[in-house]
Amino acid sequence: MVYGYIRVSSDKQTVENQRYEIENFCRKNDLTVDSWIEEMISGTKDYRQRRLGHLLRLIKSNDLIICTELSRLGRNFYMIMEILSLCMNKGCRVWTIKDGYRLGNDIQSKVLAFAFGISAEIERTLISQRTKEALARRKAEGKHLGRRKGAVAELHQLKLHKHHKQIVVYMQQGDSAYKISRKLKCGYSQVRRYIERYTIDQLQKQ
Repeated sequence: MVYGYIRVSSDKQTVENQRYEIENFCRKNDLTVDSWIEEMISGTKDYRQRRLGHLLRLIKSNDLIICTELSRLGRNFYMIMEILSLCMNKGCRVWTIKDGYRLGNDIQSKVLAFAFGISAEIERTLISQRTKEALARRKAEGKHLGRRKGAVAELHQLKLHKHHKQIVVYMQQGDSAYKISRKLKCGYSQVRRYIERYTIDQLQKQ
């Protein structure tokens, strides 16, 4: 199956330009769109709550999704990478016209898969780095490093502490804060705050 995916974020935009680009692309590459998926919704909206989410549940191996550019899938880097990873796991291809991406069983796809995995590692490294720098700065300024009134709550006081073991396992597996929030069905900021608090605790124990 070949799917043409079109998304606009407001009624001031038109789907016709995207449809024209996809149809023109298909003509040049001897392809026919079997089904069109069109929606008017912000790309920041969780893809599971969009028509795109329904499409991703339907896709099978060797199916092809064509869109004009990666930003049509989402406006968040981690969301886009999660969508591409899901497609790769199902053996579905994703082609974009303006970006020229060809997600499939080739070297470029392997690079994208690597980028997805390393992005989670980069996120953890940045969180750790920011935490270390903040602790070092506070220590240099002679400030107390423990909890004070009005400071960030202790780890056990955070709402997500009931998922502590799961979160630690997910972190050890290399999952990003965004991916963990999807698995736990909770807010990204909550997970990020929990990981930062956990990282601080681990550094203070060293």
